[in-house]
Amino acid sequence: MKDRIQQLLSEINAFKAQNKEELEQFRIKFLGKKGVMGDLFNEFKNVPSELRKDVGVLLNDLKNKAQEAINNHKEAFETDNSSTQAIGDITLPVDLGQVGSRHPIAIVRNEIIDIFSRLGFTVAEGPEIEDDWHNFTALNFPLEHPARDMQDTFFIEKDPDIALRTHTSSVQVRMMENNKPPIRSIFPGRVYRNEAISARAHCFFHQVEGLYIDKNVSFADLKQTLLYFAKEMFSADTQIRLRPSYFPFTEPSAEMDISCNLCGGKGCSFCKHSGWVEILGCGMVDPAVLENCGIDPTVYSGFAFGMGIERITNLRFQVKDLRMFSENDQRFLSQFKSAL
Repeated sequence: MKDRIQQLLSEINAFKAQNKEELEQFRIKFLGKKGVMGDLFNEFKNVPSELRKDVGVLLNDLKNKAQEAINNHKEAFETDNSSTQAIGDITLPVDLGQVGSRHPIAIVRNEIIDIFSRLGFTVAEGPEIEDDWHNFTALNFPLEHPARDMQDTFFIEKDPDIALRTHTSSVQVRMMENNKPPIRSIFPGRVYRNEAISARAHCFFHQVEGLYIDKNVSFADLKQTLLYFAKEMFSADTQIRLRPSYFPFTEPSAEMDISCNLCGGKGCSFCKHSGWVEILGCGMVDPAVLENCGIDPTVYSGFAFGMGIERITNLRFQVKDLRMFSENDQRFLSQFKSAL
């Protein structure tokens, strides 16, 4: 393997691209998804342990040399283009092009983060590919829970212990494992579930979850936090109600509804004439979850909540089809310029 690496290193050092097409072919050969470097790193798994350190150094050096050669050629091509480019008529008007806009999901995500930051919540993120412990077991999911079935979750075929995360609750676990209370943080991110794509569901969507762990945290603290969020996100006259529910990782648990912001709670087709719209789930962190994460439940307590950003965005902008958020249609996205 060392001889092959040296041979490839000589090829890189001698490489001279005549144009951008040759440079792109070189990049694909060495750094493409099915390129030389990928093959070498796969072979590296079979290198004896006593040789891995030396071979690893050579592999990294080879990759760095290839990237350096690409960067040097790009810089040379750009310099040549700028020096030979004809000077245009400076009296012509400048074409500024179309003014862009933020995606509605990004707009609402930033608003949610801003609201909770005023309450002292920090922002944390975690991996989208998770192991069973962080995604299920540490959160008190029983082995027979339907979320563990392939019908509900995207598992990695080569390792059934690894899955695309189904919620950002996994980041809560990582936060509790690596930090001592008090903990006050929110966790925005993309999650995945094996669902048929329709106007009301998608195989991926966005969540924001929150976690507060400290001494003497109560359900009253949870209620007041969420009431503040609802009034800041929607309007000052927004009301909330909490309905008993069940989640494996919280006890007691609740679903939270807000008074319909379209009809003011009087009843309309959007709220199914109930005057209320469900927006999130919440509850007190189950003592078993605290123990799993190394936190003493006899000393600390806490609450958690989670909401889908698409759902909040629908309430804000009355978007009726979830698929529009991921289709990248400029006719749809340009409507949100005024929301920047």
